[in-house]
Order: sequence, then structure tokens, then C-alpha cells
Amino acid sequence: MDLIDFQLRGEFIALNDLLKLTGVSDSGGAAKALVADGAVSVDGQVELRKTAKIRAGQVVALTGVRIRVVA
Repeated sequence: MDLIDFQLRGEFIALNDLLKLTGVSDSGGAAKALVADGAVSVDGQVELRKTAKIRAGQVVALTGVRIRVVA
């Protein structure tokens, strides 16, 4: 499983933007589709809100990838 550390600039980042900026998805539309399909979890819970606010300390996971958001 790949582990990506994402340096947060600001208070939060939208989930779909995080997936796009880390290269997990090719585009914003692909990121939204991943979330809508229930393929993404935040802190171990499936997240279906495409623009959920992801803050420092949270971990986003999907098949083969974990993204740790750091301040």
C-alpha cells in the first residue's frame, strides 16, 4: 500500500481536490466518481460527500493508497 503525506495549506481541503492534487485520480471528475462509488474512506469510515472538508490529522484511504494529511 502506498502512503502519501499531503502538506495542508490552510484550514481544510475538499476531498475531491485532495484526490486530484495527490495524483490518485486523473481529474476532478474522476475523483468525484471514486467518492460517489463509495471507494474512499476518511478515518476508516466510507465518505460519500465529494467536497467533504479534510483537515490536518485525517487519513484518506482507497484501494492501494493511504493519504495522511499533515499541517
